[in-house]
Amino acid sequence: MSLAKFESFGSGPRYVQLAKTLLNEIHSDQYSVGDLLPTEYELCAQFGVSRFTVREAVKQLVQQGLVVRQPGVGSRVVARTPAAQYTQTMSGITDLRQYAMETSLQISDTSVDVLKPEQATLLSAAVGETWLHIQGLRYIEGQPRPLCMTDVYVAPRFRSLTGVKGRMTQPLYQLLEEQFACRIKAVQQEIRAMVLPATLAKRLDAPARSAGLWVARRYMDERDELVEFAVSVHPADRFSYREAFRRDWQITEK
Repeated sequence: MSLAKFESFGSGPRYVQLAKTLLNEIHSDQYSVGDLLPTEYELCAQFGVSRFTVREAVKQLVQQGLVVRQPGVGSRVVARTPAAQYTQTMSGITDLRQYAMETSLQISDTSVDVLKPEQATLLSAAVGETWLHIQGLRYIEGQPRPLCMTDVYVAPRFRSLTGVKGRMTQPLYQLLEEQFACRIKAVQQEIRAMVLPATLAKRLDAPARSAGLWVARRYMDERDELVEFAVSVHPADRFSYREAFRRDWQITEK
């Protein structure tokens, strides 16, 4: 997306206005290539906005190719002008990594399962294949009740994955990339409404037969082959999903 297209948003949501200000400051060399932007806390204080607004603004800069997020370091400027285009899918994967870092997955069980017909259908695999099965509860820091119950299936060729234990803040797909030199190219997501069965509701400390959200993600490699399949079940009152759709074309006035 060009700089002109970014500027064309004019007045809009607060995060867009903040992103535009930061873009101008990068473009004018107030923040040079290689510099770190102020922390989220500092930006909140400087602009008098919420943490959500700051994160969404920085996300705009990431999507423009101006900034990269470095876990444990901050947001670093890597270009003075927006890239010609960006891949929304990769931006989404970055957001999933951020989500994993801001929560923790407490592993409760790992096993190598021989797929039964129901599992094979879910994974578009063959009955009898052996997939690594990981189960756990995801928590938000400071919250005693779990955010969701997560089941992850890892493809047979990666079933020797190590480091999956205890409390994890690193995404599983990142472990796979590090240990097996694979690269996640795309994530396919599906969300459904559901009713929580009594057994699952008890694990989630939620009322039986209450509303829930079933969120499934398929992590695909560069050959479009399934690497990881993750299903998370959330009590409906503990999770919401937000996605912004942005116009990325210009109207030519006659």
